[in-house]
Amino acid sequence: MNPDTNSADPIKNDRDTHPQSGQPSRTPTPAEARAQQSAAANVLRGQIDSLFGSAPVVDEVTPVTPAAAPVVAAAPVQDTNPYHRTHTTHPAPEAEQWKAYHTAWQNYYQQYYENYYTAETAKKSATIQPQNTAATADATAKEGYFTVQPVAVEETAEELSNDQALYELRQKLLGKVKTSAKKIRRSRHFVPISAAVFVVLAFVFVQYNRVFIANVKAYVSPGSIDPQNIVVDPTTDIAVSSESRLIIPKINVDVPVTYDVGTDNASQMKAMEGGLAHFPIAGASSHPGEIGNTVLAGHSSNDLFDGGDYKFIFAQLEKLTVGDSIYANFQGKRYTYVVTRTETVKPTEVNKLVYQTTKPVLTLITCTPLGTALNRFLVTAEQVSPDPTAATAAPAGSGTAGASTDIPGDNGTLLEKLFGN
Repeated sequence: MNPDTNSADPIKNDRDTHPQSGQPSRTPTPAEARAQQSAAANVLRGQIDSLFGSAPVVDEVTPVTPAAAPVVAAAPVQDTNPYHRTHTTHPAPEAEQWKAYHTAWQNYYQQYYENYYTAETAKKSATIQPQNTAATADATAKEGYFTVQPVAVEETAEELSNDQALYELRQKLLGKVKTSAKKIRRSRHFVPISAAVFVVLAFVFVQYNRVFIANVKAYVSPGSIDPQNIVVDPTTDIAVSSESRLIIPKINVDVPVTYDVGTDNASQMKAMEGGLAHFPIAGASSHPGEIGNTVLAGHSSNDLFDGGDYKFIFAQLEKLTVGDSIYANFQGKRYTYVVTRTETVKPTEVNKLVYQTTKPVLTLITCTPLGTALNRFLVTAEQVSPDPTAATAAPAGSGTAGASTDIPGDNGTLLEKLFGN
């Protein structure tokens, strides 16, 4: 054995010999390499076409083996692009496919978040319900985070979680209400303030109740008039009952009258509790049907706590105007008067009631403005029926000297009663 030939490098001999056939390997030519690449590309295209429903899959590829003969100049091979698309265009996805695709993702996220919130609820319920141990809550939370539970279990867990959430919210609200109620009951800071407000409101009502009520009465008829007492023809002389009354149809007044009352304030206030009071002062002390001035006083407003049913009988007296009719029943006979003037005077201007006249005159007095006794409102009317020329003069010396007497008003407010006028 020749050592020069047999001692050659074994690695080199192994590299030069084909591992299977024992034939020496050689490097393929560029044309052969391109042919191999084209064959591989065709196999890949076939597999892609099979996925999209076109050509069948080619399972095996016949390898291209080099010729054992000596190298001969090969014919030129057409240089093709291995990335050229030869398969048909894949059809666009159908609507049902898109719907199935989105439904799959929605189911995934729904199951994920349902499991997540179920696990969180289980953790919280462990603190609310002592019978659930911490180990059970942790195990339930870990299992439910990313585990898809059966549909029945999911619905039950969701229903339980909603009930538990409502229960927690209800308990929190009840706790807050009870806590606030306890704080309010224990606190006494609002008691003095409430008491002070109540005292102030009570004082204002007692002091000024006549103002509120009188303005309401001004829009409500203050009497109950009997239609039979209304006279269509004021010149008609008819007989009436013996009760003395005053009737004013325009403001719906039908009120009793007390004659020959003392001119002092106490006597006047007492008489006004039953209706109108005759105010007979010297020079103005006549009665209906007599020549002179017949003065009748009534309340337009008075304290709510004072006695009497006629505290607001003249609340609408200021609505009378010239030409309005007034009827006075006196001693079984009706006398008709027509308004001739109205004016506002001070309580001390008694001289406005005393003047010379040759006719029977009627003057009505009340306080003004409504709810106060600051001034007096006078309504003067002259007799038209029966015939005023047949009237007789008032008895001489009748009436009370009234030079220093004020025109009657009311009983005064709370402060006036306590501290005087």
